Amino acid sequence: MEKRTEREIDQELVSRAQAGDKRAFELLVAKYQRRIARLLSRLIRDPGEIEDVTQEAFIKAYRALPSFRGESAFYTWLYRIAINTAKNYLASLGRRPQLSADYEDEDGETLDAAAQIPDYHTPESELANREIVRTVNEVVETLPDELRTAITLREMEGLSYEDIASVMNCPIGTVRSRIFRAREAISAKLKPLLETVGKDRRW
Repeated sequence: MEKRTEREIDQELVSRAQAGDKRAFELLVAKYQRRIARLLSRLIRDPGEIEDVTQEAFIKAYRALPSFRGESAFYTWLYRIAINTAKNYLASLGRRPQLSADYEDEDGETLDAAAQIPDYHTPESELANREIVRTVNEVVETLPDELRTAITLREMEGLSYEDIASVMNCPIGTVRSRIFRAREAISAKLKPLLETVGKDRRW
């Protein structure tokens, strides 16, 4: 039996949910809830608000499910809803999206440039690694919303340029430009730190 792709599995669950199978949608929520919360943690600082907006995003997705035609992957469609929900939520409070350096999922995933630095398990290297992670987070926090969202989807979520273009509703060329500009900003701040630990390498 040929192994089905994630997209095919998701599409089957979506079709079942569209037909009234609430359990199928619950499975989609279970699959993507942490990923959506992790994504929103790059835009919203407070963990309680992240949880609330994540739930609201899934409620909106459930209500909009009848209109989902499968032209894009389900998670791409879901990410777009989640980002728009977060932006609308923050706009209603008169706030700008912010980066949370404190909220991580169980896997501890983050925009961690320290992964590129050899770990010699010395106090100096541990300190340098923490400084690099802190610097990356600070730089990402200062980026314009479009750049921060693009670099987060690419580096943290691992989305393709095509999927990011779909999520952000813009041309692929614009996505490439935004990611390039974000990486340039991060690289400029990281270069002195990387040189300090003997690793002058582009992030």
